[in-house]
Amino acid sequence: MRSPKYTQKPWTETYSEIIDVRSPGEYVEDHLPGAINLPVLDDTERAKVGTIYKQVSPFEARKLGASLVAQNLAQHLSTHFTTKAKDYHPLVYCWRGGQRSNSMAVVLNHIGWQVTLLEGGYKTYRSYVCQQLNQLPGKFTYKILSGLTGSGKTYILRQLAKRGLQVLDLESLANHRGSLLGQEWEMSKGEENSATISPQPSQKRFESLLLKTLQSFDSSKLVWMEAESNKIGGLYLPPSLWEKMKQAGCVEVQLPQAVRVEWLLQEYPHLVTHPDLLKGKLEYLKSRYGGKKIDEWYNLIDMEQWHILVGDLLENHYDPAYRRSMGKCYNRIERQLEIADLSETSVEALLDVLTHLSMDN
Repeated sequence: MRSPKYTQKPWTETYSEIIDVRSPGEYVEDHLPGAINLPVLDDTERAKVGTIYKQVSPFEARKLGASLVAQNLAQHLSTHFTTKAKDYHPLVYCWRGGQRSNSMAVVLNHIGWQVTLLEGGYKTYRSYVCQQLNQLPGKFTYKILSGLTGSGKTYILRQLAKRGLQVLDLESLANHRGSLLGQEWEMSKGEENSATISPQPSQKRFESLLLKTLQSFDSSKLVWMEAESNKIGGLYLPPSLWEKMKQAGCVEVQLPQAVRVEWLLQEYPHLVTHPDLLKGKLEYLKSRYGGKKIDEWYNLIDMEQWHILVGDLLENHYDPAYRRSMGKCYNRIERQLEIADLSETSVEALLDVLTHLSMDN
């Protein structure tokens, strides 16, 4: 019988498959890039074994755990592994590289496959992510695209990415638009006006996605970013990246307020169709602007005066807050570019200018 191999640097090797044997909950929180989840204990089973370990005895917990692991392994063998060829070579890991990953590795090795185990498990990978995010952001030169709320910065950057330029889209990685009303929503098909909040990834998952993106970039080329704060929704940027962003030069996009209002109404349709949600969000601003102003906004919502509402929110909340943030964090404005609207013609002309700026750096 073959013995499992061990590695502490799986990102330097190639495997037929990367298998995360932890519970689904652990896997969703974060996992190695490209890993699939074949749990040897699901979330309920893991909790049950842990309770017995603490309240009864470790021996009884191990007996139950072994029985559950055997059942789950049998299920995986009869489904996932049935089509694997003789040269199949997976990487298998659990939380600390202990019993759960070893239980699968022993069975797969008995069959005749060469299995590699991640020594130290997910914790080894997590240490690698933290170490890389402490160093890698410093190897790039960044350019910040700034502009008042509703200037279409995210849209412009994504169009820039389609041209082949390097864009670090933090809002996409964080699944949040970075403001009070910035939660992403999923519209349900077939149900009129039905929408649910799309949750953000965990902090660990966000950092894994960020590292994967940075590793795909060429350090000799410029990286474009949007002017963000160091916190996007509930997620924090690595300090090393945040410091580089504050030192970067900025290109500011300027649009008429009326254009920005139309763009925001187009980009946030769920707030119009769910006015109670919008009111609940605005309630957080009561301590800052007082009950009278909040009541004014509520009245505009009730009367469906959306253009007036958004314009007032821009004038009294978003624009002043953005100017304060820019003065504090992004004060190296190198260019100011005015465009009439966010039509295809206007955006393409702007992209031409941004592309030339990238070539000049």
